Amino acid sequence: MKLSVVIPLYNESLFFPQLLEQVRAVPIEKEIIVVDDCSTDGTREFARQLQAGGGWPGDPLNTLRVFFHERNQGKGAAIRTGLREVRGDVVIVQDADLEYDPKDYPALLAPIEAGRADVVYGSRFLGAPHRTHMFWHFAANRFLTLVSNIFTNLNLTDMETCYKVFKAEYAPKIKLRSDRFGFDPEITARLAHLKCRFYEVPIAYYGRDYAEGKKITWKDGFVVLHAILRYNLWDR
Repeated sequence: MKLSVVIPLYNESLFFPQLLEQVRAVPIEKEIIVVDDCSTDGTREFARQLQAGGGWPGDPLNTLRVFFHERNQGKGAAIRTGLREVRGDVVIVQDADLEYDPKDYPALLAPIEAGRADVVYGSRFLGAPHRTHMFWHFAANRFLTLVSNIFTNLNLTDMETCYKVFKAEYAPKIKLRSDRFGFDPEITARLAHLKCRFYEVPIAYYGRDYAEGKKITWKDGFVVLHAILRYNLWDR
């Protein structure tokens, strides 16, 4: 089973090189698809060096491919670009900011490999190590997950998680529209409407605060709420 790792990338020059090494180190057959969303902090130049070198040194299979947006479009748009390039059997979305640990890949893949699941979400709230901070961010997350569950009839604990893993056969079936943080409720709704079998597994979470570069704000909560309603009620 080959894993396609889709990495939406925007202004992560400090963390992206380290994240890339962590992904490479996971002992699973994989391809890595990086989509730079018009970074301005040196990330784009580093990504172009990777592209020009055909990936990283010692990568004869060319398992790393890099794509570029000519204007900033948002995380959802970057993921949408990445999904069009998938060649593996299973897809995982990976943020570039080191909040999520690629060492969790085997646990995330296990329910799919066992034939029990079509979709696996990595939950930050099921008991694995996680940083305890930003109460209101946590509260908003739980509220939005609850509202999403009401419409999808799922019992997820963490709809907003980065780690969304699903069989690649579903990629062309989910017509994603969200450009920014509406991606999470939209893909959840799309996969639920396809009657996919969902599982959750606990994952580690090393969350950042805003001083450390976290990008999502309270205003994005309204974007997510609107997306929950839109993609469950009138844009199915």
